[in-house]
Order: sequence, then structure tokens, then C-alpha cells
Amino acid sequence: MRIAFVAAEVAPFAKAGGLADVVASLPKTLAKLGLETAIFVPRYGSTQGGMAKVVSCSVDFGGERNEVVVFRALLPKSNVPVFFLDFPPYFGRPGIYGEGGEDYPDNLRRFAFFSKAALISTSAISWFPDIFHIHDWHTALLPLYKRELGVPGKTVLTIHNLAFQGWFPRKEWELLGLSPEDLALAGSGDWLCALRVGLILADFLTTVSPTYAQEILEDGLGLDEILRSRAQDLVGILNGIDQEEWDPRSDRYLWTTYSERDLRGKAFNRRLLLQALGLSRGGPLVAMVGRLTEQKGIDLVLAGLERMMTLGISLVVLGTGDPKYEQSFREAEKRWPQNLKVLLEFSEEWAHKVIASADFLLMPSRFEPCGLTQLYALRYGTIPIVRATGGLRDTVQDVDEGGNGFVFHEYTAEAMLGALARAVKLWREDRKALLALRRKALLGDYSWDRPARQYLAVYERVLSR
Repeated sequence: MRIAFVAAEVAPFAKAGGLADVVASLPKTLAKLGLETAIFVPRYGSTQGGMAKVVSCSVDFGGERNEVVVFRALLPKSNVPVFFLDFPPYFGRPGIYGEGGEDYPDNLRRFAFFSKAALISTSAISWFPDIFHIHDWHTALLPLYKRELGVPGKTVLTIHNLAFQGWFPRKEWELLGLSPEDLALAGSGDWLCALRVGLILADFLTTVSPTYAQEILEDGLGLDEILRSRAQDLVGILNGIDQEEWDPRSDRYLWTTYSERDLRGKAFNRRLLLQALGLSRGGPLVAMVGRLTEQKGIDLVLAGLERMMTLGISLVVLGTGDPKYEQSFREAEKRWPQNLKVLLEFSEEWAHKVIASADFLLMPSRFEPCGLTQLYALRYGTIPIVRATGGLRDTVQDVDEGGNGFVFHEYTAEAMLGALARAVKLWREDRKALLALRRKALLGDYSWDRPARQYLAVYERVLSR
């Protein structure tokens, strides 16, 4: 069975978020199950790594014939090929989706072109997939172009975050040269939706956790009718993580490694992180790692920050996002210089260091389709404090119920502070129980093994139709 992954991102070559990690990890695990997998992504101006030219192909798009050059590399530590589609007018730019906090205005054209080029490139390299596994709105037009070009194979669309649907003004859509019937698949009115096309035309739909699958059927963010009509073709499959890349026993980014048998290395990393960031050593170290957006519950943190500080914690915030949140954290850092450090950057090294060193990870998300950061934290014995939503509900259970973390339900600062206070109490009063909780987390299986088998079952189901 041949599976072509077609996506806007793949780590480590082009990454803006968790999508890149999923696209890098799942094909490798499927290959171990005997499937033949390959990945197709744009070659951005910022794409790093050695690659070899394979072939050129022509893509008719927007009334013009365009030449695309296909390059090839391998995913690190695997034999899975990655095919990079090079077309500088659309992709020879520093950003993946935009620059300076603004999206590129021609993103619809860029990713529509990529979707069509990916189909043509499979024929150009004489590699014919049984399944095109497409991801989010960026590749949601691929089933439409597949039908237009007569390319065989089935399509599976994974929704990583329904909040990102690819809405663009009608004048942008008209530049694609679609027929009125095809254009109607994107909706009606002055603004049309790319994801809508994929939801209608893909042979099967998946999303990234069972709870999120149920949530989007209850509230489809404007796409309710279509999602409910496809309910029998929708399953939620939890993401895994790359347990070789995220492994406290061999992590190249850490000051020292550690395991469940000897946690002294975690304490050593904690001490050096506090020293490097100039933070107090007197209380538990809490980390937040991710985008600073409303989705991630940043408004709860800012609303409750003063009360959080009275608990005697040190807080490290790593990530970038909404300028108003960044500014609020900068101001708060000046107020509590010994207890709050804000690293407004995206850094793999700092992500590994912070997650490994922290006592607790805070994820008070408004919604969370799956979430990978809580899985990274558990892998490193860092106990998550989460709101019960989406994949957080599926991966973190409360310690009071024999689980692996601290869970709250209401989306309020008070509920978040209650869960945090329980974690701090455990840290101060029962180190033996906390140590057992860390060891339990470190021994968990967060790999792609089970999810990959579930995806294989989806592929077999689709091909049997």
C-alpha cells in the first residue's frame, strides 16, 4: 500500500507548528508496518537541508503553464522520501504562511497550486499512491484537482484544527479558474471556504483525538451541516510523538539526560534552567510552551497571574503569538523578575530544556484538538495541568482518579488556579507521591505505534469501498 502525505509542513525542513511533527512522524511508523510512504511539501525559501533534483513537470494553473522542479531528500533517521515542490513565485519566500504576523495575501493560490502540483508530481516520478493523505485547508482542494486530472487513488483528509478553515474573498477564488459548479463547493457569498471543499470531496475524514471528533460534530464552527452529514466517515485518532526525538535518556538539548530509574538528571536540568533564567529556586517550576493565542487560554493566565504568583511558583513562558499577549507578558516580567521569565521565540532547544526541567506544564486551553506538548511533558516526567477539552481530555486524567495529571473543567481563571494549587500542594507536601507520578508518566507509551495501526485500518476501510 502506497500512501502520499501532502501537507504544508514537515519537520525538520519546514515547521510552524504541530502539523509538521505529525507529518514527519506518522509516515515513518507506517513504513515500519510495511507501507510505502512519501511526503510532498512546498520548497520554501527558508527550507534547509541537502536535497537532490529529481524531475521537472508542468502545471497548468490560472490560465498559465508553470514549471515545477521536484527535489528529494530523506526524513532524518528513516528511508522515507520527502519530495519538495519548487516554484519560487509562490514559495521562494522566508515564511511558510506569512511574515511579520501577516498572512501572505495569495495563500489560496499558493496552496491550491501546491495541491495540483503534488498530484502531477506523483505521475512525473512514476509513483502512484493508493491513498493521498491530505492535511488541513492547505491541501483541501486536492480531491477537486484529483477529479479534474483523473488521478486514481483515494483521499483521506485530517483536520488538525477546525478553527483554521481557509476563508478567502471570492475575487481570489475566481483567479483559480474553477467552474461555477466546483466553485460552489466552497460555499456562497463574498467569502468562500477551502476546507469545505475537502470535507465534501474527501473519501474519509479524520481528526486528531476522539473527543475533538465529537466536539466538532456538536459545534462545527460554521461547517456543522457538512460535518454531521459525514459523521459516518469521521474518526478521531490521537496523535503520537516521535519518542526518539523526545527521549530524556538521549536528548541532545539537555544539560544532562535521565530516566525513570534515576531522576537526578531532571533535578540537575531544573537547577541549571533556573540559574540560566535568573529565577527563584524556592518553589515549583511551572512551564507554558506554545503559541500565545486565545485558543491556548492565555487570557486565563493573565487574569490569574497575580494569584498564581502568590502560590510561590516560578513560571517560564516560551512561545510567540498575539502581540497584545506578548506585551502583557513583557510587562508582567518586569513586575516579577525573580518568578517569571518570558522567552518570546520559537526554539526547539529551549522547548526541550524547559519541558525537561519543569515540575509542571500548564495548558489551560479554550480548545485543543489534540495537543502534543502535554505528551512531550509526560515523556519527560513533567506533570501536566490541563483543561479537559479535546485531546487534553483524552491524554490526561486527574490524579484524584488515579491519573497522570491535574485536570480542571470550567474555562475560568478560578478553575485553573484550583488545579494549579493542588499541584503546588503535592509538590510541597508529598514528594514521594510526586516522584511516583513522575515515574508513571515517564513509563507511558506516547509513540505513534497505536495511532499508526488505527490509520492503517482507516486506509484499508477506504480502499475496500
